[in-house]
Amino acid sequence: MPMQSKNHTSDNRKSILATLVYVRDGEKTLMLHRVKKENDYHAGKWNGLGGKFEPGESPEACAIREVEEESGLRIAEPELCGHILFPLFDGQNDWSVFLFKATQWSGTLLSDPPEGHLAWLSESEIAEVPLWGGDRIFLPWLDEPGIFSAVFYYENKRFQRYTVAWHNPN
Repeated sequence: MPMQSKNHTSDNRKSILATLVYVRDGEKTLMLHRVKKENDYHAGKWNGLGGKFEPGESPEACAIREVEEESGLRIAEPELCGHILFPLFDGQNDWSVFLFKATQWSGTLLSDPPEGHLAWLSESEIAEVPLWGGDRIFLPWLDEPGIFSAVFYYENKRFQRYTVAWHNPN
């Protein structure tokens, strides 16, 4: 009888579904400087807006809800730009993240958002602020035609490598 190999691990890791949204106003992008939450894995980093799915929620609904919760803005028609899998990103779980950009929104920014400080940053300003290492790679992809699917590998909060495939609608 041939030996069978196991294609799964026996660890307790979970797959976390999440969104990451980049709200645009002309040449500026709304970014969140994560400096308020205790024990925040993203502490000190600048990120787009987003978070974990709620049960039964679509990626678009999650994107709309999270942007409103974190910024006070109500986005319309978020555009799916891609998907990134971050295996063991936090050392415990795989994060499956849908990336959107939004250019249509209404409302007023929260004066005291719960997770940090909000700012509209230019591309040159984004290049100067502390980001996760992989963000500098995928941020330009948000403006490319098609949808990307990628895997970004981190170890101990340090970006290691990535793979990417592009899917063009035409």
